[in-house]
Amino acid sequence: MSFDKDKVIALLNKIMELELAGVVRYTHYSLMVFGYNRIPVVEWLKKEAEEGLVHAHKAGELVTLLGGYPSLSIGPLLETHHHDIGDILRESMAHEGEACAAYYELLKLIQGKSVLLEEYARELIVAEEMHADEVNKMLRRTGKTGVYESAK
Repeated sequence: MSFDKDKVIALLNKIMELELAGVVRYTHYSLMVFGYNRIPVVEWLKKEAEEGLVHAHKAGELVTLLGGYPSLSIGPLLETHHHDIGDILRESMAHEGEACAAYYELLKLIQGKSVLLEEYARELIVAEEMHADEVNKMLRRTGKTGVYESAK
C-alpha cells in the first residue's frame, strides 16, 4: 500500500517544528520558575525540553528517510508573560495537545500503509498522552483524585 509522501513529509516537518517550539518553551519556563519547589520543577522542565529535542530529531530523520528536506522553522511560541507554575502547566498541556493531534493526524494518514511510520506515530502518541497525564496530575489539588479540568 502507498501513502501521499508529500503530505507525510509536510506533517513530519510540522511535528518537528512543534517539538522544537516545545524545546524553546520548556527551556524558557525552566528559567522563569521561582519559589520553594523551584529545583524539582526546573529539572522536570529541562527533561521535557530534552525529550522534545529527541522527538524533533526523530521526525527529521523520518523526513530524510522519505527523501524530504527537514524544516528549518520552529512552531509558534506563545508568550503570555504568566509564569505561575499553574499557568506554565496549563500552557504545557495546550502545547502537548497540539503535538498529540499532529501525531494522530500522521497515524490516520499512514495507518495500514507503513508499519515504520505507524509504530513511530503510536510511540509518540503514547509519550504525549503520558506527558499530558503527568501534567494533569500536577495541576490537581492535593488529595483530589479527579481529573483536572480547566475552567474555560
